[in-house]
Amino acid sequence: MAAEAGGGEPLVRFVKLSGRAAGSKKKVRWFPVRRIFTHSCPSIRIPSRFLREGRRSPPARSGHRCVADNTNLYVFGGYNPDYDESGGPENEDYPLFRELWRYHFATGTWHQMGTDGYMPRELASMSLVLHGYNLLVFGGTGIPFGESNGNDVHVCNVKYKRWEKLNCDGKKPNRIYGQAMAIINGFLYVFGGTTGYIYSTDLHRLDLSTREWVQLKPNNPPSDLPEERYRHEIAHDNQRIYVLGGGTSWTAYSLDKIHAYNFETNSWEDIPTKPHENLGFPAARRCHSCVQIKHEVFICGGYNGEVILGDLWKLNLQTFRWTKLPAVMPEPAYFHCAAVTPAGCMYIHGGVVNIQQNRRTGSLFKIWLVVPSLLELCWENLLKHFPHLAHLPTNQLLQLGLSQGLIERLQ
Repeated sequence: MAAEAGGGEPLVRFVKLSGRAAGSKKKVRWFPVRRIFTHSCPSIRIPSRFLREGRRSPPARSGHRCVADNTNLYVFGGYNPDYDESGGPENEDYPLFRELWRYHFATGTWHQMGTDGYMPRELASMSLVLHGYNLLVFGGTGIPFGESNGNDVHVCNVKYKRWEKLNCDGKKPNRIYGQAMAIINGFLYVFGGTTGYIYSTDLHRLDLSTREWVQLKPNNPPSDLPEERYRHEIAHDNQRIYVLGGGTSWTAYSLDKIHAYNFETNSWEDIPTKPHENLGFPAARRCHSCVQIKHEVFICGGYNGEVILGDLWKLNLQTFRWTKLPAVMPEPAYFHCAAVTPAGCMYIHGGVVNIQQNRRTGSLFKIWLVVPSLLELCWENLLKHFPHLAHLPTNQLLQLGLSQGLIERLQ
């Protein structure tokens, strides 16, 4: 069987922005959480009147990916086997979603983006990164899982709304899905993944300037390589790539140690992590989400082989100590997606929320992972009290004293 592919508030608290659990008519329950910072600095709820102004939101899904900039959250692809929840006859690619959505932060509205060019058809458990105005998509699978995988790099320029396939030289990775990917110093790194039947520990690098693939051959003996895996996440610094969690269809790997690829020595290292003083290590998991802010990495949710997780943990890449943050996902999920803005606000969308019913959600949540800057607090407060700023012409916004950067956020 092929591996599954889709499956005024205080800080560090999830705030719901849109959507509800598929098939659920109840409001999402809010879990009480404690403040993580000693001083007060509220996370501001986007007013509901903004949501009413937008068009429909993305249907419930899993196995999709998202990225964020200062202005938008971009959500690509996904999977939902429930015919009605996936859009029914309106979804020509059922049970997949061959579509690109953006959530506009300033107005709190969803928009399905119309794009030109060839949008890829490998729409579950692909990798997605943002490079300037370009979305880079690699790998992924179609239906049936494991039978229609990809190994091309597709690029969508979100400014001009056009897709192109990147013509590359060298040895491509195999046709895989569930791999992890990151851009580091002008190179696109891809690690792990599965064909649906065979799991990988391969590490590939694409030079984005020459467009040449190279499979890296670490100096370790085969017994010292990381375990083969998919639906893991990676983080990085100037010295190493760090592999966090993941697993196979029948296992999930622990987080008491992490594998790290050392750029200088071209070798894999095992780095023991340090537990939370009272709570130990995070549970082993796959299909979780991960974002990075400087030297701190945040993992959220996932699946440990028995239960769906809803916890939020932070790993410091200088001390390698785990900290459990006092927040619980209102809808514990796996096969969801998460992205963080440059200002430090994480957005989480979708995922599987019920194993027995195989049910997915279309909900969107936000949570501040850092103390927001004075600019961000003022900006959110301004949008709260003047919701029609986005409808004003640029010259009037300039007369009101808005900077060019803030005006661009309204567009």
